[in-house]
Amino acid sequence: MHSIQRIVELTLLEVRNLSVSFKTNDGLVSAVNNVSFSMDSAKTLAIVGESGSGKSQTAFAILGLLASNGDATGSVLFDGNEILNAPITQLNRVRAAEVAMVFQDPMTSLNPYMRVSEQMIEVLIHHKGMSKSDAMREVLALLDAVEISDAKSRVRQYPHEFSGGMRQRIMIAMSLLCRPKLLIADEPTTALDVTVQAQIMALLAGIQTEFGMGVILITHDLGVVAGFCEEVLVLYGGQVMEHGPVDPIFTSPSHPYTRGLLSAIPRIDVATDSLETIPGNPPNMMLAPKGCPFEPRCHNACDICAEQMPALIPFSDHRLRACNRTVEELA
Repeated sequence: MHSIQRIVELTLLEVRNLSVSFKTNDGLVSAVNNVSFSMDSAKTLAIVGESGSGKSQTAFAILGLLASNGDATGSVLFDGNEILNAPITQLNRVRAAEVAMVFQDPMTSLNPYMRVSEQMIEVLIHHKGMSKSDAMREVLALLDAVEISDAKSRVRQYPHEFSGGMRQRIMIAMSLLCRPKLLIADEPTTALDVTVQAQIMALLAGIQTEFGMGVILITHDLGVVAGFCEEVLVLYGGQVMEHGPVDPIFTSPSHPYTRGLLSAIPRIDVATDSLETIPGNPPNMMLAPKGCPFEPRCHNACDICAEQMPALIPFSDHRLRACNRTVEELA
């Protein structure tokens, strides 16, 4: 009985049958379709896939940040409480204080008309009720933690006075102000060069260990996933193709789409004159396919793939896959 209770207590986030659609002038766009996953406290989960696969919309739905024409159904339990489509007052108590998000582009996420100090202090005054002087001390401590040099003088500068890497560090510091239990990082290294990318990911890893928070990393960079995350959720066409621990998925991917993503990563130990690609284009989700969304691009597709979306079922090593072909057939 005690072991069962302990498992329940460790579950930080549980997403069940999450679907997201958008009403447009041209019709209904099905961006996310019946996505389910869960994660425990202090764990790291990567959500990967090509652009348009539904990664960011999944995160936006969790936090209630969908565009006004968006609609989400299903269930999102955070710390045992339902937050999907919750009243704005409830969501405002959860955002920042319990769940924080680092957005893709820090230049558009930071207010260009406000000094960094003003933007960060505002969070603590609003969510923690701190005085301005106490909030400033906390801001400086976190800027030091994310390795902003000479934070005491630079905190009064504007966002445009920082480099891209420094702005991303500021966004990370801002997201940690209220010591959230879960951090969602949406493509946090996309616009950065590889050296700064490595620094940011090392910073996130260190901060996660220090604060003991869960992290969801949304990315298309599988190299980043391999060095940072424990589990990976592979999305395509708004649906889960494969889910499981990082190591076995990287060493023996079981879904044709996962294999395509991994084979497209350039390798320094293999000499080649050309890069591997996945032929074709992602599906138009305004005309969502009846069967598996990857079927038109899949080398292993069979007749049933065009007619039936396979169920996401377990097969080994705590792994799940959605494919009409057996693992043996794809070996």
